[in-house]
Amino acid sequence: EGWRKAEVDLLVLTVATQETDGFRRFLRSAKHFNYTIKVLGRGETWRGGDYMSPPGGGQKVRLLKSALEDIQDENRVILLVDSYDVILSSGPRELLKKFHSQHLKWIKTFHQKLCCIYNYTLFCRLHPHVREGKRFLGAGGFIGYAPNLKQMLSDWSGADSDSDQLFFTKLYINPEKRKSINITLDNKCRLFQNLHGALDEVVLKFEDGRVRARNVLYNTLPVIIHGNGPTKLQINYLGNYIPHLWMFETGCTLCNEGLRPLSGLQSEYPVVVIGIFIQQPTPFVTVFFERLLNLKYPKNRLRLFIYNQELHHEPHIRTFLEYHESEYQGVKLIGPEEDIDPVTSRNIGFDMCRDDIDCEYFFSIDVDVVLKNEDMLRILIELNKPFIAPMMTKPGRLWTNFWGALSADGYYARSEDYMDIVKGRRMGLWNVPYVSHIFLIKADTLRTDLKDPDLFESATLDPDMAFCSKVRNKGVFMFVTNMHTFGRVLSTENYQTNHLHNDLWQIFENPEWEERYIHENYSKVLRDGLIEMPCPDVYWFPVFTDVACKHLIEEMEHFGQWSGGRNVDKRILGGYENVPTVDIHMNQVGYDKEWQKFLLDYAAPVTEKMYPGYYTTAQFDLAFVVRYKPDEQPALRPHHDASTFTINIALNQVGIDYQCSCDFLSHNFDFFLRIVRRGWALLHPGRLTHYHEGLPTVEGVRYISVSFVDP
Repeated sequence: EGWRKAEVDLLVLTVATQETDGFRRFLRSAKHFNYTIKVLGRGETWRGGDYMSPPGGGQKVRLLKSALEDIQDENRVILLVDSYDVILSSGPRELLKKFHSQHLKWIKTFHQKLCCIYNYTLFCRLHPHVREGKRFLGAGGFIGYAPNLKQMLSDWSGADSDSDQLFFTKLYINPEKRKSINITLDNKCRLFQNLHGALDEVVLKFEDGRVRARNVLYNTLPVIIHGNGPTKLQINYLGNYIPHLWMFETGCTLCNEGLRPLSGLQSEYPVVVIGIFIQQPTPFVTVFFERLLNLKYPKNRLRLFIYNQELHHEPHIRTFLEYHESEYQGVKLIGPEEDIDPVTSRNIGFDMCRDDIDCEYFFSIDVDVVLKNEDMLRILIELNKPFIAPMMTKPGRLWTNFWGALSADGYYARSEDYMDIVKGRRMGLWNVPYVSHIFLIKADTLRTDLKDPDLFESATLDPDMAFCSKVRNKGVFMFVTNMHTFGRVLSTENYQTNHLHNDLWQIFENPEWEERYIHENYSKVLRDGLIEMPCPDVYWFPVFTDVACKHLIEEMEHFGQWSGGRNVDKRILGGYENVPTVDIHMNQVGYDKEWQKFLLDYAAPVTEKMYPGYYTTAQFDLAFVVRYKPDEQPALRPHHDASTFTINIALNQVGIDYQCSCDFLSHNFDFFLRIVRRGWALLHPGRLTHYHEGLPTVEGVRYISVSFVDP
């Protein structure tokens, strides 16, 4: 009963002139443990300096002194702590037990390992020596009885911009005042843990359904964790877990709090400005806009801001807008002819949302982002954070669009939990120091905390790093979520723009190639046996999408150097073709390496399945696209192929694009192409058994891709 009364009598005072993300985090931790909180300074303008440029903090002392004057209960225990960079990790009972276990009426203050960071070298030498533990005082907080605290603050008459650190230090190093007020330091971090100067001492401790910060130097579990000075990133890291925000037993407990449900809404969906940024040649831009179109969000609540720096991508944007611009609430396009630099474009995009009274969110997306999750925008809005990003990966790599930590010079460093987050062993919401490529910001945040026009500017940092640095310094938490699979980021390093359909060349670089060009039922070929046999040892299976077929045809026609279908052919070894066709070889368009990878990845497995005991490395001397036209070369005489096996892929559709047939003479089988499906491959033995011909194309134009494999 006594402890319950003591807990009720405990009052926590904190100063917060603004409700920042850090302040909300502090309040959440206090509420979790049922602390009684009184907030001082709300609505005031802060004049007490900042943590990176002491002195300062006098305003906090003034507010505390004023608040203590109204407290008459001599038995009232007061805890004063900062709020923006403080987390409470345990409840009032543990705090009071540790306080009372020392000596009644003592005042325990935060310790500071490195006193001299404030350049008070003389005062550092005057601090009392201790046998073990922390020696120096820090002004981040203290606990004590109200009369003692009043006595301690009675001499304060400084300005708001004066140093609270200097004031408390002078009290502490004065032996008479230290004794009369009864001040002592929590020198082994039983109650208070300052992170500055002690980062190597503090680790997370998971045990019995709880998570705490543990000081490994003194084997203590501090109650109050303070990210003082330049340790904001470290307190943010600990704040992803403490108190009980993420545990192995429960996972993320924060993820379902404070949500903004959108289910059931339609016209009332928040208005979002989507900023799309194209700053370099990027593969699959057409696919990007297809995925953007498929986002499950009312388009009449979306406005598009498109910044394009590349002439190469103008046709892709023009085609998208031609068909879909009218579906959106509005579109603003900045093209390469306007000569606007990327940093300015970001600010223009932000302003498009800031200046629109109806805009509630700005969704920034670089065009190399693959929007795999159609519910992505809705999911991010429902999480209801001022700044949030979906985690994006690059397949086969540990790369993501966020950093878990920063190095001393502000670049990438790997946090202890990075691998677990990336691999999905820990799923939740993570406050991180850097995100890129894609993020959602509340418009209110852009209009207040992030209203400055120089967010992306820095003398030393790249624009993305400068932006994240300024977001952090404004006290805005950058959350990343890995609770869903959202998508990935394309590799753009080796993207060339010297072809008509440059995405065809991305087979080595991006898995998007497979999704774009490989038939949706190809996986069933090996898994479910989706293979037909129109005649003995001839197999037929889906391999290419319609888009792949279309792009191959258009690429060859764009190249335009079709052979004349003559026997003399300088392109091949020996210069003579026994059974010539009108064709273009893959190596003529620089596609031979990509084509071999295609054969190895998608044709070879089928070959080895259907011809047991045969193994292929998919080597070829000839791989080409053939064109049959009634007035050019309509047919091909009977022949054997110069291959161990041949892959023949229909690139357009019989009955629509042409009329023709093919005959395997040795098997007395007329394979009428009226049943041939575009994108399906015909696999058959070559040089000995399957004597065949191409019957006349009587209408239209027929295109096939032919590969003589293992000649």
